[in-house]
Amino acid sequence: MTTPSELVTEFCSEWRTGTPESIVEYFTDDAVYHNIPMQPLVGKPAILEFLRGFLANFGNIDFDIHHQAEIGDTVMNERVDRFTINDNKIELPVMGSFEVRDGKIAAWRDYFDMAPLTALGGQ
Repeated sequence: MTTPSELVTEFCSEWRTGTPESIVEYFTDDAVYHNIPMQPLVGKPAILEFLRGFLANFGNIDFDIHHQAEIGDTVMNERVDRFTINDNKIELPVMGSFEVRDGKIAAWRDYFDMAPLTALGGQ
């Protein structure tokens, strides 16, 4: 049986080479995905739509996990997400919180500073 921490580690690895369809399968049907500076996405269809747009525009992401802790069905990780926007390489420090239910991610909240992303708008 996979632990919540193992599931989250596998999920984060899937972003390197996965497709929107393979990534969304890690979520429950009623999952909530919330990049805290933005509005939350609720349900697999909304999450899949976001993933399709994100990966089409920015490509895959390397989640470099520095620390990860599991308490019951909750997993928190400190990581750096690396991806490219318009030939600009981005390294975004992130704190992620995941709630796991029945072997799937029921809630995912990422906390990060939008400054590295909004700075690109001024170029």
